[in-house]
Amino acid sequence: MKSILPISIYGLATLAVVAQPALTIYNQDFATVRETIPLDLKKGVNEIRFKDATAQVEPDSVILRDSKGGKVLTILEQTYRADPVSVELMLSLNEGKEIDFFVKGLDGKPDRTVKGRVVRSGDSRLDPIIQVDGQLQFSLPGEPRFPALADDTILKPTLSWKLFSEQATNMEAEIAYITGGMSWEAAYNIVAPENGDLLDLTGWVTMGNQTGKTFTDAKIQLVAGDVMKIEPKGYLVSGDEFGSTKMLRQAGAAPQVTEKSFDEYHLYSLPLVTTLHDRETKQVEFIRASGVKAERIYVYDGLKSEPNRWGNPAMSQIRDNPEYGTESNSKVSVMREFKNSKANNIGLPLPRGKVRFYRQDDDGQVQFIGENTIDHTATDETLRIFTGNSFDLVGERTRSNFKNDSSNKWFDETFEIKLRNRKKETVEIRVVEHLYRWTNWTIRDESSTFLKTDAQTIEFRVALKPDEERAVRYTVHYVW
Repeated sequence: MKSILPISIYGLATLAVVAQPALTIYNQDFATVRETIPLDLKKGVNEIRFKDATAQVEPDSVILRDSKGGKVLTILEQTYRADPVSVELMLSLNEGKEIDFFVKGLDGKPDRTVKGRVVRSGDSRLDPIIQVDGQLQFSLPGEPRFPALADDTILKPTLSWKLFSEQATNMEAEIAYITGGMSWEAAYNIVAPENGDLLDLTGWVTMGNQTGKTFTDAKIQLVAGDVMKIEPKGYLVSGDEFGSTKMLRQAGAAPQVTEKSFDEYHLYSLPLVTTLHDRETKQVEFIRASGVKAERIYVYDGLKSEPNRWGNPAMSQIRDNPEYGTESNSKVSVMREFKNSKANNIGLPLPRGKVRFYRQDDDGQVQFIGENTIDHTATDETLRIFTGNSFDLVGERTRSNFKNDSSNKWFDETFEIKLRNRKKETVEIRVVEHLYRWTNWTIRDESSTFLKTDAQTIEFRVALKPDEERAVRYTVHYVW
């Protein structure tokens, strides 16, 4: 819906414009707003007033241009006013003046008008002070009645331009600007059956509007990615931190969120126009997938130092301190790992968000079993998500030997890792060991084979039957 209302102010042709919006929302608490507005320009200077900007618009981000790119707009001046009329503002404008207050009659008493002088208008910290009949009170005696507004008083945050046109012309102009107060985030719910690793995944987009403006029937797009943005105080901010299935591709399926690459990011488009009210949070489903294979993995990382116990030591200090790295952690972590691929019924970029895991019990009821967050994840990448610690799996890590020959620049360190399985089924535990003391090392006397996962990490994979206990032993030889 577009409308154009001719008005005359200061002898200039003025247009008050209302337009249908389009939003691109970033998951960093800001958005780009685009609105197409009809301009009926007269020859000479025209004043355009746009009364529908947000309360958090960044004025220097505003772009006004011919939406078709054929005409150049000559902008002589741009003004932004964000002091819309409110009771607090009107009280402040009338400080020191006497105004009327309307008092509703109660218990059969007639309505009346009380005169009071505004001594202090008040704010979020201080109550107003009103003088009535020579006495001061820290509240309004009734509903204030203010004098008429001046001609230049604004009711909403307003953008104004003075445009010069060499001739009378009509055009469709686009106004675009960046505003704060708009956000979105993704959330995923994953339901696992009582047994097995084939999961159902549902994703939601949650959008929040705190801009001070309602967007009616807006076309909404969402950008996922780490976009660099300079905050007003000069700090640089970037992000840290949809889908399809065979079922959704069938004829007759509901309109779905679509995704495409855009610059270095990914752009998601909602299929239908959406009204997003001020101070409203709205959710839209954007992915529903079934038959997602997600392997459950158990990981024992026995080396868990207390936070800040050792500070931030240099590698030479780690090498020379025999006590460093001898702490033991008994918890076995539970991970869920799945590939974001079409073969696994997903296969589109997944935005950063929270992932909640549920599992059906033997009564068919879903029970919450853990949650974590994922970062932006590209297609065909593998996700490994920590969901908690296992109750029935236990690990124990001890150092059984330490030999140091400083003169010949070597030392040996021997560890034993005991694992216990109190479950009723066989499990495999991945034992992760960090070779933290020095960059040059070799493994000796290992009790089982290991994988080298990076320059200073090895991994043993240990299968345990129900109620079985097994131990992994190895010696690491460092030289420098």
